[in-house]
Amino acid sequence: MTDSATTPLRQLLQSLAAGPACLVTVESTQGSVPRGAGTWMALAAAQPDAPIGTIGGGHLEFAALEQARRLLARHRSGGPAPAITLRQALGPSLGQCCGGVVHLRLECVSADHAPALRERLAPELHPVALFGGGHVGHALARALAPLPFALHWIDSRDGVFDQQGAPDALCEHSDPVQAAVPSLAAQSLVLIMSFSHAEDLDVLAACLARQRAQGDLPFIGLIGSRTKWATFRHRLEARGYGERELEHVTCPIGVPGITGKEPAVIAAAVVAQLLQQRELLRELASG
Repeated sequence: MTDSATTPLRQLLQSLAAGPACLVTVESTQGSVPRGAGTWMALAAAQPDAPIGTIGGGHLEFAALEQARRLLARHRSGGPAPAITLRQALGPSLGQCCGGVVHLRLECVSADHAPALRERLAPELHPVALFGGGHVGHALARALAPLPFALHWIDSRDGVFDQQGAPDALCEHSDPVQAAVPSLAAQSLVLIMSFSHAEDLDVLAACLARQRAQGDLPFIGLIGSRTKWATFRHRLEARGYGERELEHVTCPIGVPGITGKEPAVIAAAVVAQLLQQRELLRELASG
């Protein structure tokens, strides 16, 4: 599988079934560099011209790939191919303007290393709960697949999910749909876009009830216009939710300034907003 929903880690693990690979990891950095420590890419023997992942591109990546090919060739020939560490000064040695220093570790890995690599290289994923399997829901699931999010996808209708476009999503058929809200992972970023306004309102009310009780849903986004939100706001006020609680809801969703209504355009705007929320939460967690 090489489609856009395939993550680099998935690609690497699949490639190891056909032969070894050279894993290139950023061990540490100093100054201004393209990518941080922990970033990795791999060169599979089965696809030597198609690197998996990236450590930032440019001359740094080009030089690392040349070293990876040499190490992989020694490994495949049966000669000694111990792991090596390279120090790359981006300014003087590679002609890049960043000016920092990158320390790279290169090592050959095989199928025997797959379980350890799965644990070691798995990215830190932030939970996203997506209510709705319509056109925008499908576009969002596909857009989220390669990004650092763990998708919990919920709908009251069965058989509406796109497992090929979002192979790692946890798909849940829940009827009534709002019954899934109590089981959402803590700190979930919630997106509500079911096939009916009645369901949207029920899910939104359940999310606000959980937020009131637990305070662990940092973002609750509702698809729709300002008119829709005004109507929902009045109905939620009638259910006893106050102004401060309702201010926790974002409607319309998506970064401001993007007005297109095509599903892929909406998805792009919403994903950008989720990435902003993720960065904000990481900053708050780091103090």
